[in-house]
Amino acid sequence: MGEIMKILQINSVCGIGSTGRIAVDIHNLLMEQHFESYIAYGRGKPLHCNNVIRIGNNFDNYIHVLKTRIFDQHGCGSKRATNEFIKEVIKLDPDIIHLHNIHGYYINIEILFNFLKEFNKPVVWTFHDCWSFTGHCAYFDYIGCEKWKYGCNNCPQKRVYPRSNILDNSYNNYFKKKELFNGVNKLMIVTPSLWLANIVQKSFLNKYPVKVINNGIDLNIFRPVKCKFREKYNLNNKFVILGVANVWDQRKGLHFFVELANKISENDIIILVGLNETKLKNLPKNIICIPRTDNVEELVEIYSSADVFVNPSLEDNFPTTNLEALACGTPVITFNTGGSPECINNNCGYIVIKEDIEGLHNSIELIKNKGKIFYYENAINRAHELFDKKRCFQKYINLYNVLLEKV
Repeated sequence: MGEIMKILQINSVCGIGSTGRIAVDIHNLLMEQHFESYIAYGRGKPLHCNNVIRIGNNFDNYIHVLKTRIFDQHGCGSKRATNEFIKEVIKLDPDIIHLHNIHGYYINIEILFNFLKEFNKPVVWTFHDCWSFTGHCAYFDYIGCEKWKYGCNNCPQKRVYPRSNILDNSYNNYFKKKELFNGVNKLMIVTPSLWLANIVQKSFLNKYPVKVINNGIDLNIFRPVKCKFREKYNLNNKFVILGVANVWDQRKGLHFFVELANKISENDIIILVGLNETKLKNLPKNIICIPRTDNVEELVEIYSSADVFVNPSLEDNFPTTNLEALACGTPVITFNTGGSPECINNNCGYIVIKEDIEGLHNSIELIKNKGKIFYYENAINRAHELFDKKRCFQKYINLYNVLLEKV
């Protein structure tokens, strides 16, 4: 190994979506500290990173999607693309390979893991969901499925990402993953939440060490700002309840906001960010919808203007929306699902029993009575103490160093 550490990250996307941004944030930290850093990605255009390797092309992605939709063989396509990529990896000869999402229609898991076992370099694998140890799905909490503990079959979420329209191959997928993903000599699993770490330890990957590294956010961007958002939407004398999601599916709890709309007082208003046109129909009049925005400054203004951020997600790993709200001085209310409660305490928000709409409403009333100012400083301090992205992602670099010392 040379003097300069060389890291290769592998993810479905680069610089877009939460996982793509995390990979780029780690890359930027590595570059700042004069390491060699590369990101291999499978789909879309790479953003904010020049040292990139594309795995396959759009045609490879389409064929992989087709294989998933018909045969439920996600991760089993992209053979040519993966073989070509492996040649690049051998040429690059990284000291550490850091995997993120290896699902996403772009890489062949059998070719990849057979190579990793031969290559025999340290591997870090960050789990952003549960796909790595199920026969099909990325999350199972929402429907209370426990088949992942002993062997998947007759998948109740066959039509959920990565969707299969025809066959159910969950039984074979489960045991194939179990065989492939075990037996990598120097593999360390990282999870962003304690919740996911505990689940991994009950899965077929429980022989690997697991480390928790929280996701972080950019505190130079996410901070309280003065703005005219309230004037723009005529909210000056309103108590603003905010919800934010990339995709408002059943899992994200849209129906809880609809129920809340019938309970809150005339002086309260709900703002939902990220709803598409089809979801806008038939919503109560006291819900204001704002389309999904890639304008981070606009998002910061919305967080800063809200009195409370409500996250009624029914399953999530470690939602960054909670962290962003806290950093803008806004208290957070969330269900006790997944890793969502781990970011708050009673000084900056409340944790409510899953699906308890009365508990949700009571917590909102509590914050309304005490006033946002009661939680404001505690929320900001918690974000700064625990979720500064530089401090969070530095833990990855520290981990790389420890792993290389053991080699």
